[in-house]
Amino acid sequence: MRKSFLLMGTVALLAAALIMAPGAVMAGGKSITITGSTTVLPVAQKAAEDFMKKHPDVRISVAGTGSGDGIKAVIDGTADIGDASREMKDKEIKLAKEKGVTPKLHVVALDCIVPVVHPSNPVGDLSLEQLKKIYTGDIKNWKDVGGPDLEMVAVSRDSSSGTFEVWNHMVLGKKTRVRPDAQLQASNGAVAQAVAGNKNAIGYVGIGYVNDKLKAVKINGVAASPKTAADKSYPVARGLNMYTRGEPQGVVKEFIDFVMGPEGQKIVAEEGFVPLPK
Repeated sequence: MRKSFLLMGTVALLAAALIMAPGAVMAGGKSITITGSTTVLPVAQKAAEDFMKKHPDVRISVAGTGSGDGIKAVIDGTADIGDASREMKDKEIKLAKEKGVTPKLHVVALDCIVPVVHPSNPVGDLSLEQLKKIYTGDIKNWKDVGGPDLEMVAVSRDSSSGTFEVWNHMVLGKKTRVRPDAQLQASNGAVAQAVAGNKNAIGYVGIGYVNDKLKAVKINGVAASPKTAADKSYPVARGLNMYTRGEPQGVVKEFIDFVMGPEGQKIVAEEGFVPLPK
């Protein structure tokens, strides 16, 4: 599990590369531009660092801007790789076709979206129905789910987040609105920080963001783990994705192969996420 919060919303490994066209040939080498999901961000960042050590002529920029932005950037041609913690929506697929783009999905890791509370909170297991009621506002006090007589503070991702999209689909139901008093955060790290600093709070993060300042809550009696992510027994399991504009070529393909290969999958595990089944 990660032992510290990833507080930045955007990380640039090479600022100059951000202003260059995707895949552009630089003086003495090539560049790759990656943007999108803040969940995938720590994996993409570390993989980029290690890949550049192996390939000194390659420069990679990595930014955490949200899954929707990552997918849009690939469709628009402003990024080589779009990180996403969800799959593309029908409207995004339609837009891509209209622009003559056929995005290629690369599942690079597995993940669980984990409800988290302050370590002092005695609640350790919630049903999907209870989580739905908490996030719609039907449950507002911890005593209603076996906790202390304290008002709940619901912390959620904002609507541009892939984590929000998956949570909304699997827990709330597609068209259910989040309670209006929910605290909306722009990244997994921001959610983790908000919950760690508030004894009454509940939030949800990718498994790689769970640390000793948070308490992971089971869902329907099932704990988030590599095993429950892989066998999909965990109720809110998902894949973590990288999208490219069609089949990747050249150095972009080399990077995708690196992430999905042994070295990249070791990084996935080190960052607290779940490597792909062998």
